Amino acid sequence: MIRAALLSDLNSLVEIASKIREQMKSVNLKQWLGNYPNYEDFYKDFQLQGLFVYELNEIIVGSISILPENDPPYREINWDSSEAVVIHRIMVDPSFQRIGIASKLFRFAINYGREKEYVSLKIDTHPDNQKMQNLICKFNFKYKGYIKSINRLAYEIML
Repeated sequence: MIRAALLSDLNSLVEIASKIREQMKSVNLKQWLGNYPNYEDFYKDFQLQGLFVYELNEIIVGSISILPENDPPYREINWDSSEAVVIHRIMVDPSFQRIGIASKLFRFAINYGREKEYVSLKIDTHPDNQKMQNLICKFNFKYKGYIKSINRLAYEIML
């Protein structure tokens, strides 16, 4: 079940993020460095009412942030639309990966964007994150270019 996050969910998300950082580190993926994302990152998304969690048997196993576009680095790309929402910090606990949760979170984000009448949905990922790139392409996002200032590949899907 996907639902809006509660303030009480944030500590669980911090734990999941820590596990994912370790997983990324184990495959030498330098996407989430230091303690990013941390409590403050999730709290900001929560305050903006853009943080959603995936619950399985009353346990939080994943999350996604869906926020209006406002990241300055996104100005480097020639997008198809400026009326967009952006997927940030999509994550699934490593113990629950490969059972379709990330796909469900993507479908949720696409439906959310349509319900809120945005024109497009955007996402970026590290050039070495092949797993995320495969997922992005599975949902027919189009590659829009390289965001040099943050070393990310940018994608967009029209809604």
